[in-house]
Amino acid sequence: MPVLPGAEPYRHEGGEVGVLLCHGFTGSPQSMRPWAEYLADRGLSVSLPLLPGHGTRWEDLQLTTWHDWYAEVDRALRELLERCETVFVMGLSMGGALTLRLAAQHGDAIRGIVLVNPGNKVHGLAAHALPVARHLVRTTSGIASDIAKEGVTEVGYDKVPLHAAHSLRLFFRTVDAELPQVTQPLVVLHSPQDHVVPPADSARVLSRVSSTDVREILLEQSYHVATLDHDAERIFEESWAFVERLAPSPVDGKRSSSGG
Repeated sequence: MPVLPGAEPYRHEGGEVGVLLCHGFTGSPQSMRPWAEYLADRGLSVSLPLLPGHGTRWEDLQLTTWHDWYAEVDRALRELLERCETVFVMGLSMGGALTLRLAAQHGDAIRGIVLVNPGNKVHGLAAHALPVARHLVRTTSGIASDIAKEGVTEVGYDKVPLHAAHSLRLFFRTVDAELPQVTQPLVVLHSPQDHVVPPADSARVLSRVSSTDVREILLEQSYHVATLDHDAERIFEESWAFVERLAPSPVDGKRSSSGG
């Protein structure tokens, strides 16, 4: 199945400091591409994989589970760790949850993490019906393009397959139980006006991690997909400052051209 235009994975071979970027549920690397390119332009090695079942059609997502999505970012992380001395992980929405699980599982191998509107729970009464409803109804309405900035759209599905949504619910429970194992320096950027993930999810993450080096930043001008919204540049700048603070001489090492 061909990948939707703009949803392609992205890689840049930079220096000895690497960053793994994780996109969200039903979304694609397109929502993270400007962030990836910003960091690549500063000499970092960047990996932005396309999660299984994403970036093509919703029927493909229906056939995957959280184990598939996590396995892909875990693979990409191990690849970065092989070629970089210092590695950071950053994620949007479900990508934030993927980031947190990587942090819990890999410990000190990850130098720091950045989360943007991280998901922690599937909300609403309908969430409790997912185990049964997924066998009766295939999809619900999509969650893509929750963006305040006019004229900007996210490359994502217009439907959410319920089998995948049920798996996402199970994944969030798994990650929530592992939050106390997260000890890395942490930046959480979240939008007070988010129509997909409520601020309560960021508050839950902040209250349960064991990290002591923590910064919380509010994205007042953006909705859920803040990486494509009014506060995008703020996210990029804060993440770069975070890397500069924690990685000595982050631009040391070889630089080369980026590729899709």
